[in-house]
Amino acid sequence: MSAISAAGLRSSRRAPYVLVAAAAFYLLCLVVGPMLYEFYLSLTDARLLNIYRNQFVGLANYAQMMADTRMLAALRITVVYTVLTVGLALAAGVASALAVHGRFPGRSVGRVVLILPWAMPSVAAALAFTWIFNQETGVLNRVVQTMGGTAHGWLTDPDWALAAVIAVSAWKTFPFVMLVVLAALQSIPEDLYEAARLDRADAPNTFAAVTWPHIAPAVGVVALLLTIWAFRRFEVIWLLTEGGPLEATNTLVVDVYRASFIQGEIGRGAALGVVGLVFSTLVTLVYFHVTRQRDSTHA
Repeated sequence: MSAISAAGLRSSRRAPYVLVAAAAFYLLCLVVGPMLYEFYLSLTDARLLNIYRNQFVGLANYAQMMADTRMLAALRITVVYTVLTVGLALAAGVASALAVHGRFPGRSVGRVVLILPWAMPSVAAALAFTWIFNQETGVLNRVVQTMGGTAHGWLTDPDWALAAVIAVSAWKTFPFVMLVVLAALQSIPEDLYEAARLDRADAPNTFAAVTWPHIAPAVGVVALLLTIWAFRRFEVIWLLTEGGPLEATNTLVVDVYRASFIQGEIGRGAALGVVGLVFSTLVTLVYFHVTRQRDSTHA
């Protein structure tokens, strides 16, 4: 019995190391390894048809990229797309969560309907909005014309294409915000709202004093996730506009795809990908810095 107990004790002591080693192996193979290989490719002239026969060119891809006005325009469009998409999704998600949080007839049906955009496949959503935005037969132009306006080429006009893509992206992602915020709302003790009612606090003051402090951490986390996802979103943009018209919706990720798989310049595409990775890392670091400062202030 003592030998069995000693063996079990040694096994239990080794278990944490085995679990950590498994996680480290996973990160090394599926995260760190591909990232390092991407950085290596960004320093070469690798092409799609001879990716393993390449020459080391150092920072030439980065220098060419920074001197390319198209890349700088793509970076600007990416930032605009990310900021507006995240802002609209957060506003719509928080408002929807507040709307379906209370008790009312048909609440379950309302929640299901609001979740549908998140559940809908991106291809199906893109096809639906391609029809809605169609200049000749689209529903949106029919409504605009009925109200006395003029029809627009929402996906073919450079002045409107980015706004249309942002609207679709925000519509597709706001249900995720709603679900996260709704979970945070349901964790707020009812006693706090009762105390606010006893103090005769109106709705805006109740939201500022009770609701917002409890949902703010959840909103911060979901804002970080949405920012990273928006910065690297490809499928919705490509299916709607393919980065056009006249590169009006050409984001950094679309540029990575074009450079790598259409033009065949894997090295330049990898350099663009590294820029996107750096941006996402900076956003994450800023979020954790702000969170740390907030926690130290409230401590």
